[in-house]
Amino acid sequence: MADNARDTIYAVSTAPGRAAIAVVRVSGANASGALRALAGDTLPSPRLATVRQLKNADGNIIDQALVLWFPAPASATGEDVVEFHLHGGRAIVDAVLRALACLPGLRAAEAGEFTRRSVENGKLDLTRAEALADLIAAETPAQQRQALRQFEGALAELYEDWRARLISALAWAEAAIDFSDEDLPADLEERLRMPVEALYTEMQRHLDDCRRGEITREGLFLTIIGAPNAGKSSLLNALARRDIAIVSDLPGTTRDILEARLDIAGYIVHVADTAGLRDTAEAIESEGVRRALARAAASDMTLLVLDGSARDPFAGLDSRAVARATFTVWNKADLRWPAQREGMRISAETGAGFDLLLERIADEVRVRLERPREAPPMTRARHRENVTAAAEALARALRQKQSELMAEDLRLALRSMGRLTGRVDIEELLDTVFRDFCIGK
Repeated sequence: MADNARDTIYAVSTAPGRAAIAVVRVSGANASGALRALAGDTLPSPRLATVRQLKNADGNIIDQALVLWFPAPASATGEDVVEFHLHGGRAIVDAVLRALACLPGLRAAEAGEFTRRSVENGKLDLTRAEALADLIAAETPAQQRQALRQFEGALAELYEDWRARLISALAWAEAAIDFSDEDLPADLEERLRMPVEALYTEMQRHLDDCRRGEITREGLFLTIIGAPNAGKSSLLNALARRDIAIVSDLPGTTRDILEARLDIAGYIVHVADTAGLRDTAEAIESEGVRRALARAAASDMTLLVLDGSARDPFAGLDSRAVARATFTVWNKADLRWPAQREGMRISAETGAGFDLLLERIADEVRVRLERPREAPPMTRARHRENVTAAAEALARALRQKQSELMAEDLRLALRSMGRLTGRVDIEELLDTVFRDFCIGK
């Protein structure tokens, strides 16, 4: 347990002045003392909301609040915890925080410290703690569903199952080393290798998920490409429903990448407008074209916008970018066209065809990310790094001819799995996991 866990910490969980109710939470050995100091000598019944007058050291009333008392270990952090549910005005919250700051043994909590103590005291594993942060930050239904599934223990159950099976396999390997002179089962090697092979296969399948969990959490990237004046900037503005890109009849107006963050089908999609693709000798515009092609190549999806009113709509376009386009639309359906065009017709000017375009994009997003019957996906690079390390250790173990070497690789795999849920090397992980948490959580 961290050294500062001996302190009693306090923080406001709801920003004052922004909500009707603000919650100030205190956790640690002096939580009961803080409760008595502010709300009277008698402790309320555990886990029963009680109305109390809160007073400062001078006896002046601060607020009439709801008080909740959670004695250890039956609390969120595993320590004594008290919650003050206050009226949300800034003056009230500040007065309560000042009163707590004057009490001996109390200090303000650091970012994520309440959840960190929950992990240290065995109330949460690291994957559920990360899911709690994702729930707080969720912007779309898909992010909320994924974070809630992980918070309910879907990833933890999977990793703990693998960990238990690794311990069993390691036990057989240790038996082969420690009792080599005894009458061990004739099929010992098979008993050892079969579960290791099964685990390796499951880990590889888990890794081969096209980064679904990370993309759901961080968002897909869609890049709009096309010739100058094809209507890319107008399309971005229409999709975002606000003016992001400057729209002009002059070719080459857009030179840098402009981006909007959209909610499509419940998923975050980063839509980028890019410079018009054409051969140009102008240095700045040429750099814009290079960046546009690079962004398109690195994106999850590309949307090729063609000018239906142009005589040669493909003039100057990069053939590889055209071939790789996920979607192709013919813009300017509100104008007269010199020839019949095959494909989806839209008008960034009038909005015609937008519903169909958004539906196509939403369908593609769902195909890439929605696989409800599969195992829960990894949501962070930390998960992928440790599962990869465990799978690599198992692959080495299966190649080993000596029991001692195989056992060592199994230990390395077990250590990687322990890092995922916080069973080993806890201290070196906590700072990384909780550095992005808010104060009071």
